[in-house]
Amino acid sequence: MKNLKSFLNIDFLIKENSLKNWKMILFISMLAIIMISSGHSADKKIFKISSLNFNIKSLKSDFIQLKEELLILKKESSVTQKLLSRGLGPASQPPLKIIITDG
Repeated sequence: MKNLKSFLNIDFLIKENSLKNWKMILFISMLAIIMISSGHSADKKIFKISSLNFNIKSLKSDFIQLKEELLILKKESSVTQKLLSRGLGPASQPPLKIIITDG
């Protein structure tokens, strides 16, 4: 009972040899602060990773959509259609082959 009363009165922090106890309390407090800050740092990294994963998925879907549009625009039929509006059309005769001989 006497030990409990001295503990509740915080006698262990005000006696002559209380320097050891203060050092231990400060050490434990510093460890607690470091542990809390590392936990917050880990949480920040998790949120950042989640945000970056969302951005990656968004960019991948944009890439697939643009690639699909490019494939449609590269087709001969779509190129022909675009050029018809400018007055150009497909050739009616096949191209001529030019042969160069030495001599």
